[in-house]
Parts: sequence; C-alpha cells; structure tokens
Amino acid sequence: MDTLRADDPRELGPYRLLRRLGAGGMGRVYLARSPGGRTVAVKVVRPDLAADGDFRARFRHEVEVARAVSGRFTAPVVDADPEAPLPWLATSYVLGPDLTDVVAAHGALPERTVRALAAGLAAALQDIHAAGLIHRDLKPSNVLLAADGPRLIDFGIARAVDGSRMTQTGVVVGSPGYMSPEQATGRDVGTAGDVFSLGSVLAFAATGRSVFGDGTASHAALLYQVVHGEADLTGVPTSLLGLIRACLIKDPARRPAPAEIVTALAGQGIDAALHDWLPSAVASTIATHAAGILDLEAPETFPDTPPTRAAFGPAPTMTGTPSAGTPPHGAPPAGTPHAGYGTPPAGTPAPAPGHGTPLPGTVRVGAGGPPAPVRSRRRVLGMALGGAAAVAVAGGGAAWLLASGDGGSDGATDAPGKGRSAEPVDETFTTPPAGVAPQPLWHKSAKEDGTSPGVPLLTHDGLLLVSGDPLVAYDVRTGKARWSKPGICRPGALLLFHDGKVFLADGDYEGALVAYDVRTGEETWRSRLGKQLSVEDTIAVDDRNVYVTAKDHGQSKSATEYRTAVAAVSHTTGRTAWVQHRDWGTRDYDVQGTASGTYLVYADSNLNLTVRDTATGGQVWTRKIGEEWSWRPTVAGGLVFLPGDELKALDVENGSTVWTLAPAGRRGFGNPTAVDGVLYASDHDDGVWAVGVKTGKRNWLCDELDVAGPESFLRVGSTLYGATGSLDGGIVALETRTGRLRWTYTDSKAVGEPWRLAVAGNRLMATHGHEIYALPAV
Repeated sequence: MDTLRADDPRELGPYRLLRRLGAGGMGRVYLARSPGGRTVAVKVVRPDLAADGDFRARFRHEVEVARAVSGRFTAPVVDADPEAPLPWLATSYVLGPDLTDVVAAHGALPERTVRALAAGLAAALQDIHAAGLIHRDLKPSNVLLAADGPRLIDFGIARAVDGSRMTQTGVVVGSPGYMSPEQATGRDVGTAGDVFSLGSVLAFAATGRSVFGDGTASHAALLYQVVHGEADLTGVPTSLLGLIRACLIKDPARRPAPAEIVTALAGQGIDAALHDWLPSAVASTIATHAAGILDLEAPETFPDTPPTRAAFGPAPTMTGTPSAGTPPHGAPPAGTPHAGYGTPPAGTPAPAPGHGTPLPGTVRVGAGGPPAPVRSRRRVLGMALGGAAAVAVAGGGAAWLLASGDGGSDGATDAPGKGRSAEPVDETFTTPPAGVAPQPLWHKSAKEDGTSPGVPLLTHDGLLLVSGDPLVAYDVRTGKARWSKPGICRPGALLLFHDGKVFLADGDYEGALVAYDVRTGEETWRSRLGKQLSVEDTIAVDDRNVYVTAKDHGQSKSATEYRTAVAAVSHTTGRTAWVQHRDWGTRDYDVQGTASGTYLVYADSNLNLTVRDTATGGQVWTRKIGEEWSWRPTVAGGLVFLPGDELKALDVENGSTVWTLAPAGRRGFGNPTAVDGVLYASDHDDGVWAVGVKTGKRNWLCDELDVAGPESFLRVGSTLYGATGSLDGGIVALETRTGRLRWTYTDSKAVGEPWRLAVAGNRLMATHGHEIYALPAV
C-alpha cells in the first residue's frame, strides 16, 4: 500500500482516495472511502484504454459480470461508472491477506482451517455458478482470508456459461498449476473446472506448496502434470484426502458439486464451520491491519512527484500461457500488495513476540509496544467496516490487546448480573471494528473442576469464582487456579459476596452458614441458627446481613415435611440477626431473592412473591405470581418487576401495580436487569428492550440479534452485554444508548446450559456450561 502521488486523482465518483493498492495492465487500484464512511477498493482504467471503444465495451461487460455475483464469500461490487472519462469499479474492501502470502509467512494451515476454507470457497462457487458464471482462475492469490471467512475475488476472466466469450480460439487463460485439465488443453470448461481448481488450492493450503510442481517448474511442465500426472498429496491431513482427491479427478463429470462439498463440511451450518477458523497469528495480522485501515485519513496534500504513466505498466498479452513473472491480465505486478489487502500506515506498533511470523509490512496484536493510534476515527468508521463484507460475524476476529488508554467505565453493584465488579485490572484493549467479536484471551474447560453450570459468577480482586465442587478461584489474567477447596460448595450453590468474603451453606449439609476469604479460600467464620434450625441455602446479601432459608426440625407435619424459615446473619460477626418462620403454604425452600434497601424480596417454588423488612424480618406483603417462579426478583427505584405476558412494576412497599408495559404485539418478557435507572429485558421473540425504571416507557428495542434473547445483562461504559440461555446462545454486545448490535460471540458448543457473565476490570468473564472464557471487555 503506497501513498498517493501527484498524478493520482483525489476522488473517483463519490469516493475519496486514501492510498494506492496496486497497478496492473488495466489500470490502478486505490483504497477509498465513501461519504458515509464505507471502505472500498476502486479499480480505475488507464487513460489510453479508456479511449479505446472496444476496451470500454469489455470493461462494461466486466462490470455486468461482477454485479451478477453476490454472496457472503465474494467481494461484491458496490458501485461503478463504465461511462466516466476514466471508467472505474468499486468493490468491498476485504480486510485480509491472500492465501499465498499467508502460507509464505506461516506455512501450511491446520486441518480445521483448511476445512473451513473449503466450505467457504465451495459456498462462493455456488454463488458464482448460480449467476451463470465460471470463475476460471481460482488460485491462492485470488483467495483472501478475512476474519469471518474466505473471499473469492477477481472475476476478470470469468465468462458466462452460455458461451459468450471474449477470448480467441485456442488461447489458454488461467494459472498453470491451478487450472483444470480441460482448461489446460483448451477444451470447453464448465463449473466442474472450478472444482478442480478448488482441490488444487486446498492442497496448497494444507501442504504449503503447489502439488503439481514447485516454483522451479516451467509452465509447460506444470500443464503437463495437471493433464497427465497426479498431484503429490503428501502431507494432506487424512480427513481431507478423500475430498481433495475427488476434486482433482481428471474426468469433470466425476467431481463433486460445490453444494455437496458445503454439505459435507458444514453439516451444522457454515457459521459453525467458520467459528474460530483462523490460526491466532493470522487472525492477529488481520486485526492489526483492520485497526490501521480504520485510522487512515485522506491526504490533504500530495508529494511533489512528477506525473508518470509508467506506474500503469504495459498491457500484457494473454495469448497462450503467461511468461515467467508476468502477472495475469489486470493483476498487480509481483511484489505489489493485493487490491484487497495492504500494508498498515507508518506509525503502527511493532510486532510482539509469541504470535508467529508476521506478513511483510504488518504488525500483530500483543502486549506491550507503543500505544494504539488515535481511536476517534476508529469509532466513526466502525460501522463502515462492519458493512464491508470483511469482518462481521459471531466468533470472528482476534483478541484486541493493544493498550489504548481508554479506560472509562461506570460504577456498578456486586449483585449478580447487576453491572460490573468494582475491582480494577490494570489493562485496556482497543475497540474492534463493528461486527467483530473479540476472541478469548484464554479459555478453560473446567468440567474436571465440578463447576455448576448456570450459576451467576463472582469476581473480586483479579479472581473469578465459579460455583462447584471443588470451589475454584481462577486468575482472571491467566485462567490458572489460585486456590481450590473441595467439599465446601454444594452443587448449584449461589455465590454471595461482601467485604472480601463469600458466603455458603456448608457443603457437608450440617446446617451452618460459612464465610470464606475470597483471596485464600480459608474459612473466616461458621454460624449456626440454633439447635432446631439448619441452614438450607443462601438468598441474598446487603451491607449488613446474609439472608438464608432454614429448616425447622422442631416443627414438622411428618418425617419429611418441616416448616421453613428465613433468617438474617451478620456477615461481620456471623451472629444471627433475626429468624422468621414462613407460612406453611410457603414452606418450600426453593427460593431466589434480592436484598434492596430496607426490603428482602424473594420468589419461591410455591409461586409466591414475598417482601420482608430487612431490619426485623417481618413480612410486608406476599402475592401469587402465576405459573413461573424460577427467576431472581429485580428491584430498583422502589419497584419490583414481574416478567410474563406483560412487564409489571409493583410498589415494593405495598405490592400495588405502578405501571404495566405490553409487548407491542410480541410475546411476553423475560426477567429484566436494572442498571442506573434503565431496565433491560428480552422478549420471547428474541428482541431486547430498554425501559425506563420509573416510567415503564420504552427507550429502544433491538430486533437484530442472531442468537436467542439474553437472560441476563451487565453494562460496562457505553456497552451493554447480554448472556443468552441454553439454546441458540452466546454473548451479545449492544450500544447502550441506541441498542444497536455491536457483535455476537458464540462458541458453537451445544452444552445445554445458559451463558453467564461477570466483569473483572476490563475483562469480560463468561461461562457456558463447563467452558470458561476471558474476553476483552470492548
């Protein structure tokens, strides 16, 4: 990628030019930006060719061909003007290197990456063939690797299937080593010819070399090997051998169709096949390049360079096969960055160790190094890149680790799901482009640790505690266990925290409440309620007490039916503050509750909602709540909120209805989360609502999620994070002010358990079943 020269135009159509991407026989290619901030690659025709009526007709046909192809795995045409004095064509700018450069820098790609590459390219061929076209030049340099999947580009020699051609009889057009046998011998080429080329490209990706001959072989030798010889598939993973061999069958009729390849490799969907598909070093390269592109501005002045036409180069002829070192028609000369990829601007950070070898002219995301470029431009242009076909799905992208100095975050409570934890972790992360989910800083499968999936998480002082037996405290930076205590945490136990202690009903079921030091896991105190009372479970915690349910062994109707009680225990001394027996009608001790101000509010499995005074335990009011109880009551602004067919706000003092919100033709609401005067709740059609706590008025509705509606929320600064349930789940990040979707992250694991979230400093801690993830909170 080069700076603009004096003879370069400043604008083409509505696009402001930013940098030169390359030059070839047909003209120049520029990196440009639309008035709305979209980043594109603009191909402009040489002046002498623009004056040629025949060439202008061919260019017009190329535009028509390119417009006919659309799909997720191609770089679509976004604009063109074949009639302009200098005709031009604008395509989406793909943020990714080509496959040739990636293999040169990093070697053969891992099996999972090649499988995903095959699925994406086969899907691209489906779209191309559906438009009545054949690509005819599928080769590694025409395959770009973007964060969310590959892109197949350059339809410069694509031709309509109906036989309309602009080549002379007997001319071989294509790239030796990657064209099909029928193409190499000048016979008619159908869609199966692209499948043969696909097999050659996949073999190259899997082995790091051309399987029909190395770079020292002549074009004639390569063509002979393609037509008469066999590919050297040594080093291809066993799981891919059958597919690649089938693609490379000499008889076109026997090769698989692209649709069959997609079905074979992406049985659970193309998104699942492409989840986390790139090696970390390649993903880091793409991420850093994206950040550099976002910060580019159009130059205000041009260098004092004399005009030159030599940059266009002579127009190479395509009669027969090209001579060694001659680029294909319209392609940049050797050593020129691809039109879909370039070198970040000067001033980007140097590579950090530990991520492999960088591509020439690129940097990698890593700890240390100079600060990231100014971020204001990156925020403005984030949506532009999100719409530019390059980086825009769940699970794509790389970890964003460049220090940015952009700390700001809002305050929060320690209540589960009610905002962020207050403890700092001294690190910051850059904001990825819109649509790009940050990838995990670390991931741990904690099934062997006996975690209890679905229980809210606890973070404190750089530690993450996940309920389970043993109870384990993980270092939020590394994922390593700081301490582990077996036998102290019952399955599914709620982790309540205050003043450096976590409170649990004893794991031995002896009826005691136990406080443990969060930093060490050591017992601080142990408290019993009395001879006849045994602690069953914890409910909530506030600034004074821990609230628990208890069983009264002295009051029973049978050997198995005991009266239950609610009790408050001082978390400072461990002494019992009060005990209040519950009515026999509410004897069930399955309870979920919240302490807020002077009220303890809880729901029970007998379908009651009850409010008690936290000072005395006296019952303020109770009411039936319908057919659903398995939610922890949300209390804010003197109101308690009931999910259901409508979202209701009740006065916490007397239980009267203050306001009711109907779902506006949608199905009912899930339990809301309250943060700083706003309720966030999902409806049963997977929309997310922001509602004023006091008024019950809707602030916004997000209806663009590609996963189920979140069941819990927390907010960090200007971002609202949502954790979904057990089906079709993941983590979503929304703009707090507008509700606009920023990104979605999912691990594509069908574990049948909900996602849970907490925040430690600038790290987003997440669990999905037994899987634990640390992601940048960006």
